[in-house]
Amino acid sequence: MYAIVRVSGRQYRAVPGAVIDVDKMAVEPGTSINLSDVLLVVPDGGQPHIGHPLVEGASVQATVVEHYRAPKILVWKYRPGLRYRKRRGHRQPYTRLHIDAVNGL
Repeated sequence: MYAIVRVSGRQYRAVPGAVIDVDKMAVEPGTSINLSDVLLVVPDGGQPHIGHPLVEGASVQATVVEHYRAPKILVWKYRPGLRYRKRRGHRQPYTRLHIDAVNGL
């Protein structure tokens, strides 16, 4: 069984026992959360339940594992002939979620 959930505007495939990385959420590590924006639920060997836009009564239980930041990405700006060079770095913050259960219909 798996579900497609929407977390902070992006869609993720939630499989029980899997770990997904989402944009940083304001939740403490070790906390259990309920993801209620379920777009699709596919039971084992059954027909998929597609929401319009959400599947009624479906939810995904997850536990916050940790908060971390991705490796640094360097962004260069360069203008040839003008002696213009600029370097900036960015590290995106993420929250790691462990999917505990998919509650379908």
